[in-house]
Amino acid sequence: MLLKSFSKINLTLNVTKKQKNGLHDIQSYYCLIDLHDKIRISINNKKKDNIKFKGRFSRFIDKKKNSVNKTLNILRKKKLISKYYSIVIKKEIPVFAGLGGGTSNAAFIAKYLLENKDFSKSVIKTLEHQIGSDFRLFFYNQGYVSNLKTIINIEKKHKLYFLLVFPRIKCSTRLIYSKINKYSKKSNYQLQKTKNKTKFLNLIKNKKNDLQSVVEKKHPIIKKIIREIEQKKGCHFSRMTGSGSVCYAVFSSEKTAKTTLKNVKRKFPYLWLSFAKTV
Repeated sequence: MLLKSFSKINLTLNVTKKQKNGLHDIQSYYCLIDLHDKIRISINNKKKDNIKFKGRFSRFIDKKKNSVNKTLNILRKKKLISKYYSIVIKKEIPVFAGLGGGTSNAAFIAKYLLENKDFSKSVIKTLEHQIGSDFRLFFYNQGYVSNLKTIINIEKKHKLYFLLVFPRIKCSTRLIYSKINKYSKKSNYQLQKTKNKTKFLNLIKNKKNDLQSVVEKKHPIIKKIIREIEQKKGCHFSRMTGSGSVCYAVFSSEKTAKTTLKNVKRKFPYLWLSFAKTV
């Protein structure tokens, strides 16, 4: 079986408080994009899983301790699966980049293996705790995180086009969050009800990613890249996704996004660039 494991973009990200368990509560509008890892999965006759990573970003994966084998072990302990699997993952999503690649792999494999079963609150809680608090993001193509416990599906799907720029800086999510010392006021704005695309984009444009300034301070190249791509024709806005270090620009036109990619590539030939669109 071949699975597509999609990445995500945080269109907004506000850190509202630090919880007693050490996790930071956030509010975020996000969408899944078609940049994806390819996962081949089949049942094997052995008494252990055989997991292999291939592709340009595979060398950054811990082969013994990663989101995939953690997920399989959790599902087995919960008695949700009993068989063992051979899994080959071709990594096309940059690692430690704010795109959620590792969690995405775990989520799409879990959804496939439990296709005819319900995810109980206990299972979800365990997966979020051991894999990543963003695990449930990959259950919706576009959504709004109103807090760590609540994700609202955005029913009106807005078609967006992206230029992605990865400066090849590996960002530690835990480290970046630890540098936050000022929290955003919790908001009640509900963009998920905004059906007009232009209005949606204008409202998103006026928001921000609270983690961006932290990463820019540590890595000034992030600010340079964002300033460069946000000035391009047809760009609605540009910012960093998640805890970084991937930067992106949002376009309404696929043609404009691809043209901009070529222009930016000439300016930053040593960086990884990609075109993507909403799933």
